Amino acid sequence: MKEEVSILIEEEQVEKRVKELAEEINRDYAGKTLHLICILKGSVFFTCELAKYIKVPVTMDFIGVSSYGDGLKSSGYISIDRDLTMGIKGRDVIVVEDILDSGRTLSYLAHMLKKREPASLRVCTLLDKPAHRQTEVDIAYTGFEIEDYFVVGYGLDYAQRYRNLPYIGVLNIKED
Repeated sequence: MKEEVSILIEEEQVEKRVKELAEEINRDYAGKTLHLICILKGSVFFTCELAKYIKVPVTMDFIGVSSYGDGLKSSGYISIDRDLTMGIKGRDVIVVEDILDSGRTLSYLAHMLKKREPASLRVCTLLDKPAHRQTEVDIAYTGFEIEDYFVVGYGLDYAQRYRNLPYIGVLNIKED
């Protein structure tokens, strides 16, 4: 099989939108301390880049959630591979996700985190792919809405590859 990646969203477009999202967050959380929860591994690039432009005080933690494995489609099974190391009770929390696809993972995670009694809980996603939505999720901040493509780059992967691409690309797999 041959893998090809074609650019969907240029690096400059991603950078510009991340800065715009940070400006929205700065306005919404003025005078507050914000706690970012990065969903590993795909959201690391986005979370770190977003945090650079957030001007309010920020704390950060990481949670490992998986549903894809090495495939092109979600397995439908959601597992917590790594839990938070800091409590979120009473904190203003934004969960940072790389892509919202079916909604099952974020819905599960939001439900779990709300039980931990944060002062507020919102979601920020770099990419929203509504064509696959099976569960509604309230998204406060969205970078880009995309069509039903399997995308890689800027933290998104296929079998742990392509995360390091500075843009969002569509992965095409062709038989030899």
